[in-house]
Amino acid sequence: MRQIVIERELKKIANKEKAKNLSRFFKTSKGEYGEGDLFLGVSVPHIRRIVRANVHVTLDDVARLCRSKFHEIRLAGLLTLVYRWKKADAEERREMYRCYLRQLPGINNWDLVDVTTPTVVGEYLYQNPKERKILYTFSRSSNVWKRRIAVLATAAFIRRGRLEETLLLARKLLYDKHDLIHKAVGWMLREVGKKNKALLEDFLHQYAEKMPRTMLRYAIERFPDSQRRRLLQGKVAR
Repeated sequence: MRQIVIERELKKIANKEKAKNLSRFFKTSKGEYGEGDLFLGVSVPHIRRIVRANVHVTLDDVARLCRSKFHEIRLAGLLTLVYRWKKADAEERREMYRCYLRQLPGINNWDLVDVTTPTVVGEYLYQNPKERKILYTFSRSSNVWKRRIAVLATAAFIRRGRLEETLLLARKLLYDKHDLIHKAVGWMLREVGKKNKALLEDFLHQYAEKMPRTMLRYAIERFPDSQRRRLLQGKVAR
């Protein structure tokens, strides 16, 4: 099984010191958002190289990888879906999307979401609009990773100039308590602004005073300094 090859290759280059650093970076201590996760200490470029060499794993293999106790092995499983996506037909993509949703228990940190969701969830839902209601179901979830998936999925929509879903989710998540959602929403709003700055400015005119500061800072990162200062000072008038 190719999944065994991937696991073996990753474990072969494990680095205990790097694993300690990654555990701290991804907040795995008690009470933190990544509590209890385990790391091998393998860099993302190395993971990508190993996955590309073994990309034709089955979806059963992907599921096995995503059940691993090691973060990097789960990432490898998810990345195989991303790398196979471009050449897959509609039915294969449907199966990969469904496989992804079955792996949600193992998608439990922001990097696992960010490098995979825009493709596997976002691209699928863009092509299958009748199934987009899952975005709003996830946005109401108590699980922070489902809420982040909902937001990051809209990156695929933004790339094609469809901005409505991002703005609607941003309004729904305006009062979210989690910093990781503030960052995700602000990031996607910034991407909206790259496509249509006037639309983002209209949104900020309505909501900037209510937005968490982190969300606002991310959203206006590309604005001129003077405009950023005004918005951060609560001066939203045009």
